[in-house]
Amino acid sequence: MTINGTVHRIGFLLFLVTAGALWAWTHNHILSPRSLLLVLLSGSLMAIALVWVTVRKKHWSPVTGPSYSLLEGLVIGGLSARLDLRYPGIAIQAVALTFTICFCMLIAYRTGLIRVTEKFNGGLMVATAGVALFYMGSFVLALLGERTVTAFATGMAGILISVIVVMIASMNLVSDFDFIDQCGKSRLPKHMEWYTSFGIVLTLVWLYLETLRLLSKARKAEELA
Repeated sequence: MTINGTVHRIGFLLFLVTAGALWAWTHNHILSPRSLLLVLLSGSLMAIALVWVTVRKKHWSPVTGPSYSLLEGLVIGGLSARLDLRYPGIAIQAVALTFTICFCMLIAYRTGLIRVTEKFNGGLMVATAGVALFYMGSFVLALLGERTVTAFATGMAGILISVIVVMIASMNLVSDFDFIDQCGKSRLPKHMEWYTSFGIVLTLVWLYLETLRLLSKARKAEELA
């Protein structure tokens, strides 16, 4: 494994995400809202399954990484297209904000402004697990008709929740950068280039979705003001 090889893999996986998203963006009109929802839900479940497999079978990442990237691109492309119809320009704003945050986190890591330690990673792991449990609870509450203090909340409470989640996702990028750095120095097997690249793309997709959610809540708040 080398850092240079990993950068090339990241670029390729992001290309697949973009290709899938553009295809879904230009073809989303052929599906009804109900059909699109079913497709997005099915695609998301398949993406989660690929993440589960990749984490447990790292040497499969040269196959599962590209598969996940293309599939997730289709999901976020369809979702972004529908949101952009309601809030014009929101998708490109989310993309710009996502990569701006990524660039800033990379600079912060490289300059030592943010140092990755065992304590940092431990706290981040707890926070990320907390977000996962929070979203699971939000989904259950949403099915019961409760959205006041969930991930689907609107108004200032919802915006604050999304800001916190975006910050946690951003910190995960810093941890990913450090993981790549450490793996590159350890001369691990070549397939780890794909695995570490997969990790970066996974976090970027999460960050994009959270940024998109944050912007949509802000737009909705403007409408209600």
